[in-house]
Amino acid sequence: MAKAKEVLIVASKVRAYVKSKKMMTSSDAITAISDKVYCMLDHACDRTKANRRSTLKPQDL
Repeated sequence: MAKAKEVLIVASKVRAYVKSKKMMTSSDAITAISDKVYCMLDHACDRTKANRRSTLKPQDL
């Protein structure tokens, strides 16, 4: 069985932000948001490598 990915975001901060918008957060939304962050970082790392750098920069996102 594949190991589950670690959640990369602070769930309480996400929930507080969503609550400030007068909305609620479902239990599986945190995992979905974290998956999106993994995807963004993977693409940013690919772009960084393509530009022959080892430091991820804001423009890579």
